This record gives sequence, C-alpha cells and structure tokens, in this order.
Amino acid sequence: MSLLSGWRVYLCVFAVGMAMHFGWIAMPENLRALGVLANPWIIGIAAAGALAEFLADKVMWIDSAWDAVHTLVRPVGGALLALALVDAQDPAWQVAALLLGGGASLLSHSAKAGTRAVVNASPEPVSNLVVSSGEDVLTTGALFAALANPVAAVLVAIVLLALVVAGMLMLRRLLAAMRRRTQPK
Repeated sequence: MSLLSGWRVYLCVFAVGMAMHFGWIAMPENLRALGVLANPWIIGIAAAGALAEFLADKVMWIDSAWDAVHTLVRPVGGALLALALVDAQDPAWQVAALLLGGGASLLSHSAKAGTRAVVNASPEPVSNLVVSSGEDVLTTGALFAALANPVAAVLVAIVLLALVVAGMLMLRRLLAAMRRRTQPK
C-alpha cells in the first residue's frame, strides 16, 4: 500500500478507508486511532483528492507541480497506511512499518515524479496521458489485489519495488545521456 501511495495517495486512503468502513479489512486493535480512515468524511475527502489527483495527473506540467506539492504528503500517507495495515504487537515493529512505509512511498513518488519530468519534456502530447492512465490502471489493480489477499499484497509490493528501482535506474541513465548530448564538445 505504501508503494502505491507514492503514486496515488488519495486513492489509497480512499480504498483503505472503504475497506475498513465495510469490514473488508480488520483494524488492528493496538492502532485504533487509525480507524479514522473509515470515517465517511475522511473517505469523502480522500475521494475528492483522488479525483483532483486523477485530473491533475493528465495535464502536462500540472502533474509535475502536483507531484512537487505532494513530495511531503505522499511519504507521510504511505507511512500511516503501513501502520494501518500492519498489526504489530511490538512497538519496534510499528516503528519499522512506519519507516519502511514512508521510505517505500518516497521511493515510488520519486520514480513517478522523475518519470513525469522526462515525459513532460517530450514534444508529443499523448505520452503524458498514456503514462498517467497506466499508473491509474496499475494502482487500482494492485489496490484490489492487496486488499483481497495479504499474500498478494506482499508479492505486489516486491514487484512494484523492483519496477520502481528499475525505473529510477533507467531515469538516471536517461538523464546522463541527455547531459552528455547538451554538453559542448
């Protein structure tokens, strides 16, 4: 869930809130305070945020501005979602979930924001819409898998982590190649 919140934090909060509200996932006893995600007002706010994020993500450069603003929001959301979904009896595991969730969210957010900056630099207008729609489909499908089956959630997280790391490496190579082309000879 934390990796996905790096792409679509409001959609993840909405999905977890709905799952808690309708009893699809149980709220850990030791983290009752996060039951607020199941509050209808929070679900409504998350739905409005998800819609705004969906629309902003389709428009070139607005998506990058949105990503810049959410550089702080997404990792915090990912950390809190990790706490909401992990039932740890030991406070050390709670802290570990918080740190790993925030780190995973920041990693996937960084890959998304970097990819979008490169896509926005392309001269043709359709790539932004294609990349954004692909993120929508991937996030929605992964959310359903994660909420339906915890084992699937772990497998999805591993695959997404590998994709994020691969994306970051590809971005690094692309930026290095672009830098070499623009340097005077």
